[in-house]
Amino acid sequence: MSVRLKRPPFEITTDPSRFDLDQIWRWLSGSYWATGIPRALVERSIRGALCFGILEGRRQVGLARVITDGATFAYLADVFVDESARGRGLARWLMQAILAHPELQGLRRWLLATRDAHRLYAGAGFRPLAHPEVFMEINRPGIYQSNSAMMRGERSSPAPHAKRQARATRVRSSRRARRASG
Repeated sequence: MSVRLKRPPFEITTDPSRFDLDQIWRWLSGSYWATGIPRALVERSIRGALCFGILEGRRQVGLARVITDGATFAYLADVFVDESARGRGLARWLMQAILAHPELQGLRRWLLATRDAHRLYAGAGFRPLAHPEVFMEINRPGIYQSNSAMMRGERSSPAPHAKRQARATRVRSSRRARRASG
């Protein structure tokens, strides 16, 4: 179900055929949370989510992705408003449109991560985790740089912690072998 909301000269749409993937890729690849993300991954992420684009005419000025099962859970990601369009309440309007979307009603939990937009999200009803001790994550901050290197055919070296872990495993195996033979 495609949504289209108008607040001239802007509109919010969920129709991905109207999105400017080059612009979205430029924003995301330069962001603090997705630095260096390959364009192909941006395309795949758009296909795998419910996306909301802000357009000024045909020019893309904003984006947000919602990754959801459509029943109980949603993760809000990649919220962005172009610098040239900031200060006009577009991010707040975007949040209202997302939370009012018919396919996102009745969800038990919403999550997001932000370094600098806490006030925006608090205004939409988000709060810090009530019980952060029950949440865990797998975080791979350099994965886009590694993926880019692999796409160019370069071999990436293991991360320092992976090298230490491999060495520790070899040392433990060696000690076990000595104890078993000794």
